[in-house]
Amino acid sequence: MTSRHKHNHSRRDFLQAAVAAGTTLPLAGNWTAAEAAEKRSANEKLNLAVIGVAGRGGANLSGVSGENIVVLCDIDAQRLAAAAAKHPKAKTTDDFRRVFDVKDLDGVVVSTPDHMHAIPVVAALKRGLAVYCEKPLTHSIHEARVISRLTAERKAVTQMGNQIHNHPQNNYRRVVEMVQGGVIGEVRRVHVWQGGGVRVGQRVKQGTPPKHVNYDRWLGPAPARPFHTSHFHFNWRYWWDFGGGQLADFVCHYMDLPYWSLGLKYPSRVHATGQKGHNGDNQCPNKMKVDYHFDATEDRPAVHITWYHGGLKPKGAESYGKGSAVLFEGSDGRVLADYTTRKLFMAAGKDAKPVKPTIADSVGHHNEFLQAIRSGNTNTTCNFRYGALLSECGHLGNLSYRLGQKKITWDAAAAQAVDCPEAAAIVKREYRKGWTL
Repeated sequence: MTSRHKHNHSRRDFLQAAVAAGTTLPLAGNWTAAEAAEKRSANEKLNLAVIGVAGRGGANLSGVSGENIVVLCDIDAQRLAAAAAKHPKAKTTDDFRRVFDVKDLDGVVVSTPDHMHAIPVVAALKRGLAVYCEKPLTHSIHEARVISRLTAERKAVTQMGNQIHNHPQNNYRRVVEMVQGGVIGEVRRVHVWQGGGVRVGQRVKQGTPPKHVNYDRWLGPAPARPFHTSHFHFNWRYWWDFGGGQLADFVCHYMDLPYWSLGLKYPSRVHATGQKGHNGDNQCPNKMKVDYHFDATEDRPAVHITWYHGGLKPKGAESYGKGSAVLFEGSDGRVLADYTTRKLFMAAGKDAKPVKPTIADSVGHHNEFLQAIRSGNTNTTCNFRYGALLSECGHLGNLSYRLGQKKITWDAAAAQAVDCPEAAAIVKREYRKGWTL
């Protein structure tokens, strides 16, 4: 164990002892327990870095703004300046690697485009820091596996930015209790539909990056390509080099409910169908249907989940109303839910039995992360081990689609598609020269 790791563990041990004694001290990646005791009072704030400060980054910055924001990082100087105006004491940089030059950090919040999630996350984990990262956690299955393994090895405090999981109305918690409590009986079938589609970039001419943008750093490990407004800022979501389309953008929100309720991990078979459905330059499909098959375990039967987006829905979905939803079909009834509402439909002759609350109400998604840093809790409700599973689910659907809508048998232990060597280049994408995980 290196001296840095000894420092990290000693300070974590000190913090947990302090909390047990009724004292709250923040966790810093490179302070010893003695230094922490000397330099921090019982109510002192955490020292945080924020990488990516606009869009979701702006929302995440706001979510942790009650702490000490000591460094801000963004490749867009205009966005960085706007964030810095609200946090004038924070250092600023357009290079995430310089973030780790700052001493006494407790945690890092990563809100970059998907293709730039894994590299700063891994760098932070290796330094013993707590990490919050936007969903999806990664841009590839390989990255998800690396981060999940590293999170477990380092016993890190982590949280994926899957905010609906901790929605203040606690609706997901109540649905999970209903399903796990057996209200609708044995669940073998789930339908998940999301109403949105891709944002289309039509025949946009390539141009010169704005002077206030460090475009090369924005590209990061992605293949070099000319600047193009249809793949920059929000629109990167719909290009394979940077994002994963509507599926990757929303899978963590909606598949969270069946994964949480049924204790799912890895599907054994995946098949995606769909169509681009637009004439834009961007590549991701506007319409998509993905079938996921999960083998039976000792705790549950085999489960078949179908994902739909872009207007596609299961037969009869219109009777449940408009919008997006998750539908659990059980042997004794059905539960329909979205972010904030739920409806129970019992089968004929079946009565709903009362369910005792078993899941504590949310303390807030960002607040849970901050509390976990102070307590050393590595089991936040959206920790990276769980976030990696949800993210891989989306990547597997896109893998099937990108391989020509091919039916995939997934060897989860080996993280590879069976008898499908062409999948390897998507499972583990090649980084641009000069970039490593």
